[in-house]
Formats: sequence, structure tokens, C-alpha cells
Amino acid sequence: MFFHRQELQHAATPDKPDAVYARKLQEVLGGQYGEISVAMQYAFQAWNMHIPGKYRDLVFGIGAEEFGHVEMLATMIAQLLEKSPLGITDDAVQDDPTVAAIIGGTDVQHAIVAGAGARPVDSNGNPWQGSYITASGNLLADFTANANAEMQGRVQAARLYHMTDDHGVRDLLSFLLARDTMHQNQWLAAAAELRAEGVEDFPVPNKFPLSKEQTDGEYAYINFSDGAAAAEGSWASGPTPDGRGTFEYREAPGFDPVPMPPVTHPDARFYGTTELPNTVEKIAGRVQDALKKE
Repeated sequence: MFFHRQELQHAATPDKPDAVYARKLQEVLGGQYGEISVAMQYAFQAWNMHIPGKYRDLVFGIGAEEFGHVEMLATMIAQLLEKSPLGITDDAVQDDPTVAAIIGGTDVQHAIVAGAGARPVDSNGNPWQGSYITASGNLLADFTANANAEMQGRVQAARLYHMTDDHGVRDLLSFLLARDTMHQNQWLAAAAELRAEGVEDFPVPNKFPLSKEQTDGEYAYINFSDGAAAAEGSWASGPTPDGRGTFEYREAPGFDPVPMPPVTHPDARFYGTTELPNTVEKIAGRVQDALKKE
């Protein structure tokens, strides 16, 4: 059940309208690693979780906060668009005709479609997609993906922070950056706790019988690049993070040639190019003709 309270976790007001920056801010709202993505990701992980208790409560709790972050960014975008010119301005035309050609960098659908409001899209106007979210049912895999999502989102928020001098916008981003810091640490702590308690462990999924793997390749770093310095890393020698083996470094060996696919029926037999007709016979005939001429 959801209950909406008309309050913001952190309220911020921009110094002035800025339609161009509003478009940039769309990335951390509706982009692949935006707030819509993490809110939906955590919600589906919690809904699909098969065990009650602290892990499910954690996912629900952070997910609910992220829905609040969606609202905060949508509110900020609407404020940036309020009283902001949403067409081609004289300054844009005079300063750079190329910029003017794309409406000075603004998202015209902010005005045409959303009535000077935020949209569930990224900074290029691509619609948010459900395929962005990860909810596999394996807690260690999901919590690791969650940490990555928070890292990617924080990278983008940090870049956006330095793309504006607006104190109000920076105030909001400063708050969101701090929450991203907290959430990264929470997901990493939860992943470590899963391993310590034996709920899940590496390799994921840890319950798949290792006896069914080709053990020769489990811990071998096979270098398929000419970058030899990779052999110096801890991933090429020494104990493995799962504590089950030891890394081994190998240069890529030679491999078997790709097998020729069989002729399929009926298409390839009649309409596809499957052979060069009478190739051997033609070559033999040419040799014989040459010998006769001599």
C-alpha cells in the first residue's frame, strides 16, 4: 500500500529559471541510472523477495525513499521551467545558430507535452524503460547491482553539480549525493552480511553445484588481449575472493577453427549459397586445356 504525504524530504528552490539545465537534470530522473530506475528496481526486488525480515525491510525502505527523490527532482525541473523561455531566444540565435537550431538546448516537449513540467525521460528525451531494472531474486546479485546503480547515479549527480552555479540546484544535488553515499554503503554492507551469514556467497548463485563446472577454467585468467600488464593484478595470481581457489594467469592458447554449419532445408538447399559448383572440376579442366595448348 502507498500513502502519499505532500511533503518533500529536502526542499530546494533554484535561483532562476533555466530550461537548458532542466533538460540536463532529466538524466538523473529518467535515465538508466536515474531515480525512477532505482525506485522501481528496489520495489520489484522487495515485491519478489521470498524471505521476510531485515533484507526485505531494507529494500522496501530505500525504495520508498527513492520514490521521494523522483518527486524532488520532478519538482526542481518544474521550478527551473517556470517562467523560463521555451522557444528560440534572440540571444541563442545571435550567439550560435547551431545551438538555436536545437532550441537553445532545451527540451521542447517540456513545453509541448508536459506543460512546463518534468517527463519520465532521459536528457535526450528517450523514454524511461523497465528493462533498466534488475530484480533477479538472488539477493547478493541484486544488492551488488544496487550498489552499482547508486555509484553510477552519484557519478552523474556529481557531474551535474559542476555544470551549474545555481545555489538552489546545488543544494538539492548536494543532498542527493549524500544519500547516494549512504545507499552505496548500505548495499555493500548488506551484501557483506549475506555472505557472513551464509545466506548467499560467491560465486553467484553459490548453490549451483561446482562439480558441474569445467573446473579447469574456474580460476584461470586467460588473457585475450596484448595488454600484458594485466598479469600484475590481484585477479591474475593469489587467492580468489570466494576463498575457494587460486588465480592462475594464462596466455590465450590456439583454438579449434569454427565448424562449417550444415546445409538447412529447404531454403539454403535451393536459394542460399552453399557451395561453389564444380570448382574442383573446373580447375582440373583448365589445367588440361593448358597442357593441350602446349
